[in-house]
Amino acid sequence: MIYDSSVYVHIPFCERKCGYCSFYSAPSDEKTRTAYAKALCRSIETYRTMHLECPSVYFGGGTPTVMENESLISVLSKIKNVFELDDDTEITIEANPKTVDIRKLTELREAGFNRISFGVQSLIDEELAALGRIHTAEDALAAVNDALKAGFDNISCDMMIGIPKQSTGSMLYTADRLSELPISHISAYMLSVESGTPFYEMGVDTDDDVQANMYLDLCERLAENGFEHYEISNFARDGRVSKHNTRYWKREYYLGFGASAHSFFDHERRSCDDDTQQYIMRQTQQDTVNEVFPDELEEYIMLGLRLSEGILFNGLRMYGASEETVSEIRKKAEELAGYGLCRVTEKNISLTDSGFLGSNAVIGEFLNLC
Repeated sequence: MIYDSSVYVHIPFCERKCGYCSFYSAPSDEKTRTAYAKALCRSIETYRTMHLECPSVYFGGGTPTVMENESLISVLSKIKNVFELDDDTEITIEANPKTVDIRKLTELREAGFNRISFGVQSLIDEELAALGRIHTAEDALAAVNDALKAGFDNISCDMMIGIPKQSTGSMLYTADRLSELPISHISAYMLSVESGTPFYEMGVDTDDDVQANMYLDLCERLAENGFEHYEISNFARDGRVSKHNTRYWKREYYLGFGASAHSFFDHERRSCDDDTQQYIMRQTQQDTVNEVFPDELEEYIMLGLRLSEGILFNGLRMYGASEETVSEIRKKAEELAGYGLCRVTEKNISLTDSGFLGSNAVIGEFLNLC
């Protein structure tokens, strides 16, 4: 029986696509954005009879704050009307610092958004220019302070590792400056150059060894600055972890609305085509079912080891692992612990920062035993 589901809303619009971005997004005009919001509302409406409790809502993109407030608020109002939200429901909106001002932020906060995530990436203007970002360091600092004035007390900032011409020193400068701000969360991602992006066509390259060392230095610095490393790429202080994203890693249900959105609901993993115009034209969202009853044990290991709390031996048993498999996994974990890649207790396995760095290989070692 289904009791709850988080909601993800994909806003596939940007003022300008960054050179490294592989996510689905496109330029738009106000007419398109208004029509897209109406299409989102039609699709959300189809869940009215299910009476689902909604512990978190997340507007991602793209750049959601490219949309007019009227459209954003209309979609949030529809979610509030269809799903059962309470005072503890976390409602996040992603934002580019250049696309907000105090008026926009105040209206969004008054409408019910209570968490904001800024795509800062760096507080060095030359690095921002190298990424193709439309904002400056000054814009980023102003946006965070305006969000605080608007009433947001749960603020997250993204930063990037491995930006062209970035040094360890400049990366740590950004980390320190962000830590001085009234924010509670930092997400740090390594620059990845993927096929089909402008960076790929330009031949932009990354150095894995350099990025690895920078990542470990960043983990150490953020810990010194009071941030708990609770997931591979995420750090929080004062316990302000992302409730919404944590649901992904814990295999809890979420419904995705919008072009290119994904869902995990009623034991199905589904996705929507990345075609904004088709999305607008259809009466309701049409999803493709990608997987039914996905392998629970595999996903538990793969997603659970992204979190600092790791996975439980009893959790392995709950998801179908035999005692022999549990014993083999424990033995492998103890071996990897000798290399400083994980920690093993009587109850669980968790990855160290070095283990997070090589998580694909480490997790693969466990999956091979299942």
